Formats: sequence, C-alpha cells, structure tokens
Amino acid sequence: MPSALEDPVAHLWRGTVALRIVTLLFALGAVVIHRTGYERPWLAWLAVAVMAAWSAFTIRAYSRESGRRPWVVVADLVVTCGLMSLSPLILTDEQFLLNVPLVTTIWACGPAVAAGALGGQVAGAASGFVVGFFTYLNRGLVGVDLVRDVVLLTGAGFVIGMASSTARRTSVRLAQALRTEAATAERERLARSIHDGVLQVLARVRKRGLELGGEAAELAELAGEQEIALRSLVAAAPSESTLDGDADLRPGLQLLVSPKVQVSTPATQVMLPAGTAHELIAVVREALSNVDKHAGPGARAWVLLEDLGDEVVLSVRDDGPGIAEGRLASAEAEGRMGVAQSIRGRVESLRGTLELQTGPGEGTEWEVRVYR
Repeated sequence: MPSALEDPVAHLWRGTVALRIVTLLFALGAVVIHRTGYERPWLAWLAVAVMAAWSAFTIRAYSRESGRRPWVVVADLVVTCGLMSLSPLILTDEQFLLNVPLVTTIWACGPAVAAGALGGQVAGAASGFVVGFFTYLNRGLVGVDLVRDVVLLTGAGFVIGMASSTARRTSVRLAQALRTEAATAERERLARSIHDGVLQVLARVRKRGLELGGEAAELAELAGEQEIALRSLVAAAPSESTLDGDADLRPGLQLLVSPKVQVSTPATQVMLPAGTAHELIAVVREALSNVDKHAGPGARAWVLLEDLGDEVVLSVRDDGPGIAEGRLASAEAEGRMGVAQSIRGRVESLRGTLELQTGPGEGTEWEVRVYR
C-alpha cells in the first residue's frame, strides 16, 4: 500500500516543520532588532536559546510518524505559552506601548498548526485560541492587533485541522476503493475459473441425472441446488463497509438464493449500519428456516427488498399452508421461541415494525420495516 495511505497528513507535518524553522528565524531577527531596548536582554537571549532547542526537538518529533503524539503537541503548547509569558519581564513599558512584538512573535503559531494536523479542526482551533488568550494575558490590552492575532491563530488551526480530517477520510476511502477493486478482480477471476470447471460439471451431472431417473435424479436435484447456490455466491457483490460503518444489505440476501428461494433486490446499494444489516439477514434466514420446516417439501419462498429512502422494507413470502390461528402463541408457550426471539425480538431491537399476514391455505408473509 502506498505510504500516502499510511500517513495521509505527512505533507501537513512537513509544512509544520518548515513553518517552525521560518518562524524561529523571524523571532531571532526580532530579538536582534529590539535587543538594545529590552529591560533584560539576557533573558531574551535565553528565551531564544530555549526556542531553538525546543524547535530542534519538535522538528525531529514531527518529522517521524512515531513522534507525532498528543503529549508532544500539548507540551509544545505549554512551552510556547510559557516562553510567551516571559515577555513582561523582557519588554519595557515603553515597548509595550509601541506594540513591540512579544519575545515569541509568530513562532507561537506552531502549536495551533501541529494540533490541527494531529487532532483535526476542533483541536487546531482550540490550540490557536489558547495561544491567542495567552497573548492577551501578556499584552493586557484588547486592541485591533490582538483580536486579529486571535482570529488568525484560531482560524489557522481550524483550517489545518479541516485539511487533516479531509485527508484522513480521503485516505480511508481510497484504501476501501483499492480493496474493493482487488476483491472484485479476484472474484471475477474465480468466477471464470468456476464457470469453466465446477459449474459445467454440476450442470452436466444435473442433466445426466435427470436423463437416467431414479436415484440418479435425486443426485441431479442436489447438483442443481449446489449449482444455483454457487452461482449466487460468485455473483454476489463483496460486502464492504463504509467509513461510517454502513454496509450494503443486498449481498447477504443474494446468498440465500436456492431452487426454492427467489431474492429480488434493488439495482442500487441499500446501505444500512452493518449491525442492522446483519440482524435483518438473520431475520430472513429464520423465516426461510421456518418455511423449510413447516411449509412442506414443495413450498417456495420469495424475498423482496425495497429501499423507500427513509425506510427499508423487507418481506418474506411463501406458498405453504399458512399458520393456523393461535399457533404462534401456543408455540411460544411450549418454549419454542424461534419466531418470538429470532424474528420478533430482532426487529424490536432494531426499533422496526413487523407485520404477519397468513391464513389457512394462504401461505405466510412477513413484512419488516426498519426506519433510517
């Protein structure tokens, strides 16, 4: 997998490193220019030395993926605000009146950029606001310049954070697309191989068995069932979850196709939370199991999936003898909880609705509605 997928915001960290170097040089130039007017020049040079040492540490940390840790960014914010707080001891009252830059100058923007690259827009904006707030504490006065600095710091952290979040989401989606493409290519390769081999053999066995009759006909029927099941398995799309944890409901239903079960689904994806999709497939499996157990050997079943936008409707219908009135209640009283737990209980857990239509000689139809 490309390294860009492993570290999708590496370019932002390289920008952070470059910014740290440029702003350090700017801070050094500001101290050189104003050194003669400082109240404590030695403290200004000490602050610059600490800034240089801390810049070297953060540059090394931010240049490696292992060094991009929350504690490093938090420490960066603490050190920056601490060095900024030395300004009242370094600058004279006259320099404050003349709006001479604080000792950290624009070097203080580093934590906001780093926090945005690591934690997203909220972390970046919060870090920028903290730096701006400390600028106010050291200036002591609210003016146009101070408000501008706070807005720029907060906005820069927010924008970098948004770019970081977008890059990570894009990277995950690209990785999913690559996995889906690889899975599709492999499935198509297997489908060609299976079609040229196994499916042709099963079709031949089914045809020859029906010609021979007797016990061979039973084998032919089994071969036909396996042929249909295998074709459904090969044709089913791969189950791929999205970044939000949604999954397409159709592939799991398509695997239920058999000589006695037909499945109809929309041509487009029917996306639901992966857990919801899993539970709905389990409901259909239980309903089909009941058809196999109670509707008779010749009964057929139909599964229909409908996507109505704000809700998903899933129905399972059979042409069996139907369910006699009171039969479900008596089965539940006898301790047979298939319908009560496997069907009704699952639908209730999904906060959906379940409707049963049945009667003697009318077959049975379960209709499940799950709201988005």
